[in-house]
Amino acid sequence: MTGFPTEATAFPPGFTVDVFAAAFEASPTPMVVTDPRRDDNPIVWANGAFLGLTGYGRDELYGHNCRRLQGPATDRATLAALREAIAQGRAFECELLNYRKDGTPFWNGMTVNPVRDADGAILYFFSAQADMTHKHRLEAAMRDTNGALEREVGERTADLRFALEQKTALLHEVDHRVKNNLQVISSLMLLKARRTPPGEARDALQAMAERIGALSTAHRMLYSEGDAARFDVSAFADDLIADLAAAHEACAARVETEVEPLALPAAMAAPLALMLHELAGNAFRHAFPGGRAGRVRVSARRDGAGMELVVEDDGIGLSAGVPNPTGFGRMLVEMVVRQLRGTIAWSEAAPGTRAAIRVPLPAEAAP
Repeated sequence: MTGFPTEATAFPPGFTVDVFAAAFEASPTPMVVTDPRRDDNPIVWANGAFLGLTGYGRDELYGHNCRRLQGPATDRATLAALREAIAQGRAFECELLNYRKDGTPFWNGMTVNPVRDADGAILYFFSAQADMTHKHRLEAAMRDTNGALEREVGERTADLRFALEQKTALLHEVDHRVKNNLQVISSLMLLKARRTPPGEARDALQAMAERIGALSTAHRMLYSEGDAARFDVSAFADDLIADLAAAHEACAARVETEVEPLALPAAMAAPLALMLHELAGNAFRHAFPGGRAGRVRVSARRDGAGMELVVEDDGIGLSAGVPNPTGFGRMLVEMVVRQLRGTIAWSEAAPGTRAAIRVPLPAEAAP
């Protein structure tokens, strides 16, 4: 392939530069090579996937710097960090808003690595890239949806707060109706998911239906509590984890709970339900592939002025899992933890995964 760099390259017998170049050219991953030894570090090679991603021809790219893909909304801070990494000869990874030849913007996920000779001198910079536009659109849609839901919940809560505090019976009735409505919404989303072709949209509908189901469970438990303002976190966690285990009965993992009796404000029920659903549910779904046996453990205890909640498993662990760039569960957990003014620490449990959450408790929380 014309223009493909050949210096300081070693191949096994029969594996020539031409074979190597042909393999890169046939790759569906957009790839580009620049030469920092030339003025302005120009592009010296790009494969067909890169041309398809950008809309440019080779004659329009070769000899030009990659800034040709930049535009008015390209983040300058990220560009500065990229230039600094190139100047220092180190690898760099980012997602950058670029523009195709026709002016269409797209999110470009790229990894940039230096290519050195035997003496360590940099010959080229090689970058593998990916169109991340769909991921960003999904994230933006989720943020908009969450923002609208949060605003609606906030408005309704503000309207009802005074009356609910004065009338415990009304609060029970509201919990009962919310539970029923959430169950209806969850059922509708599950029905839509079943009628949606397999893929990201179906998975997203299924996941959201399950989350709404967890919220429905939280309201069911609040409705059954004698004290409308508080709930027992021990019984709450036992019931929620039992529901999760029943929903994932195909998983061979056993469930252990060790939760201290602690009366928490009713306002913490929904966030706690979401956290337990995401963390324990993720363990059931992903920690034990192939029907392997294992353990999922949930514990909670008072820790000074706060509560420590730990969800851990002895499954395959974070490093062995399949990366999911469009995943929403971990972001949701971290968002809920921030909402509760808490902290979360993810770690390998050797074996397995451990998530340790600490949230402050209001003064009225009682053992």
